[in-house]
Amino acid sequence: MPPEPISVDAPGAIARPLLTQSWLDLAFLHWAADPADVAPLLPAGTVPDTLDGVTYVGLVAFRMHRVGWFRLPGVPYLGTFPETNVRLYSVDGHGRRGVVFRSLDASRLLPVAVARIGFRMPYVWSRMSVRSDGDTVSYASSRRWPGPRGAHSRITVRVGERIKEPTELEHFLTARWGMHGTFFGRSMYLPNAHPRWSLHRAELLECAEDLVAAAGLPTPVGEPVSVLYSPGVPARFGRPARPAGIPTP
Repeated sequence: MPPEPISVDAPGAIARPLLTQSWLDLAFLHWAADPADVAPLLPAGTVPDTLDGVTYVGLVAFRMHRVGWFRLPGVPYLGTFPETNVRLYSVDGHGRRGVVFRSLDASRLLPVAVARIGFRMPYVWSRMSVRSDGDTVSYASSRRWPGPRGAHSRITVRVGERIKEPTELEHFLTARWGMHGTFFGRSMYLPNAHPRWSLHRAELLECAEDLVAAAGLPTPVGEPVSVLYSPGVPARFGRPARPAGIPTP
């Protein structure tokens, strides 16, 4: 089945969420990647999602805010923390586009332990900060456990004007309505829904990182092909969907 069309709006509401959270002050950095380098790192039943034959590696830094379960209020302390993830772009045999997380650095040990032990997600405990100064936002992380200890990122962006009409590539990189992963030993798809992104141009002032290489990917060469900022959105995750299936050729 061919990939579903890219949609800037969630394909459906999630009335009974499994998880609720908000993502705030996001910086999206992306580098082009060879699908052959990405394919071995994806869950069974998925292949790299591409645009004009190219896939992408994303480094996304932000503030996670008030993670909550079901319809319970979000947790103010344990559910609020900086996060930086390395992500890839995937599509499954049902045509569902998604993201695959290779690593998720977060500054709260308990949520990291729960995510790693309970859901086998690649969360990592890191020392982190997010700081704003006028129109600049700085993100820093240094890995603590389980490692590689000292793997780090330092990102600073200057936020520019709001994008009235995002490009096809900008929609491809941000309009993602689910994640592919392995949950309880099975390849699954976890849908999400949130309001349409408010995206801004961003100037990259600093990027010193080795999280991409630590995630098993080639070290990025050159400047990112896309640098974006968003003030954020509230998000809901639904129940895991059936196994992803085997993509058609």
